[in-house]
Amino acid sequence: MRKGSNIQVTAGSVRVELGWRSGPGVPDVDASALLLVAGKVRSDEDFVFYNQAVHASGAVRHEGKRTAGDTVTDALAVDLGRVEPAIETVVLAASSDGGTFGQVPGLFIRVLDASGGAEIARFDSEDASVETAFVLGELYRRQGGWKFRAVGQGYGSGLAGLATDYGISVDEPQQAPAPASVAAPPVAPPAPPAAPPAAPPVAPPAPPSGPPAAAFPPPSAGAAAPYPPPPAPGTAPAGAPVSLSKVTLTKEAPAVSLTKQGGTSGALRVNLNWQVHKQFQGWGQKLGRALALHGDLDLDLGCLFELADGSKGVVQALGNSFGSLHQPPFIQLDADDRTGARTSGENLTVSLDHKDAFRRILVFVTIYEGARSFANLHATVTLQPQFGAAVDFSLDECTVPSTVCALALITNNGGDLVVQREARYLVPDRGVSPQRTLDHAYGWGMNWTPGRK
Repeated sequence: MRKGSNIQVTAGSVRVELGWRSGPGVPDVDASALLLVAGKVRSDEDFVFYNQAVHASGAVRHEGKRTAGDTVTDALAVDLGRVEPAIETVVLAASSDGGTFGQVPGLFIRVLDASGGAEIARFDSEDASVETAFVLGELYRRQGGWKFRAVGQGYGSGLAGLATDYGISVDEPQQAPAPASVAAPPVAPPAPPAAPPAAPPVAPPAPPSGPPAAAFPPPSAGAAAPYPPPPAPGTAPAGAPVSLSKVTLTKEAPAVSLTKQGGTSGALRVNLNWQVHKQFQGWGQKLGRALALHGDLDLDLGCLFELADGSKGVVQALGNSFGSLHQPPFIQLDADDRTGARTSGENLTVSLDHKDAFRRILVFVTIYEGARSFANLHATVTLQPQFGAAVDFSLDECTVPSTVCALALITNNGGDLVVQREARYLVPDRGVSPQRTLDHAYGWGMNWTPGRK
């Protein structure tokens, strides 16, 4: 499409991808959306971005970044049927972090039919220079339907200036954190795949007191207990301005203090959003077959925890160990996403109101079934405190037969919770479960028994 042109959008739901080529010296880029009435937002809640990932109506979601080769995309999901009748326009914007758009090669926006993935529209931005924010396109109502327009309007005042122009009240610290770079590829360890997933082991949480590791009978395969849903991603208290602060962890800068970022209370939401790429390269290609079986791929987000009283355990879908927010371990898994189709992925919620109860939390992901390794499975990990800056990083290509990845280690350092990027692929020895492999690597010291889900 050319700048200023438009096209009819007949799909009920669309996926909007903002993409660019990564490389040395290329700034990070973030997608955002503003829902407008008469050219302005009604309130700060009409701004969807990395720190406010879901609109109150559920119609617009920020889905996060994914990497394929040297191309990075940041995506928004827009359910046009759920957009409130009062909303006339959904502005689709981009902002750069650590440089200008003149340093961002191959910048584009495209609109895909969410149901089948067919491309509806694409606009390539080719004239960027000193801009630090762009309105690349917009979805707007016309005669009872929706259209997409290629806009290409740049701003030199960054995301804060763009948001302010549309009526958002922005709270930016006078001394913002140093710009963070795009997450570097993770470290990848050794050896052969784990035992078949028919009966992987599970360690139920130990009681709040008593010996830290004890043998338990396998849990039943029945339904999970009816825990209440975790809180939605945090938004600022009513009347408070929107915070644009965020932190991207890299191999060079792998840790951050939640306290220093303002995350001292409320809920901490840990999100894993993943996608399968069908182009198999490297280690997977050498085996002569696609390792990911796209129809039944099942990744499981979970965590090992150790509380201040010495008790240890696991929160995961396996064995229906979904945890609890209101009693130990004060950690809860919201759902088991068996296909990757849930727009919000899988989420762990940690109660920061009980942060003194934690000694350490190791967030991990395992392959339950459908693939023999993480090859060509690309994921974004986001830790979103209810109050404070979001922390994110990407997992890039896995080149070893790994079925378990340590994502992040959260440690209580004298009352300050520090998030450490791990992004570490582990390869279980033959007959050793992914969970036991993770336990051994981090010295958790628990006993494991077979479990199902």
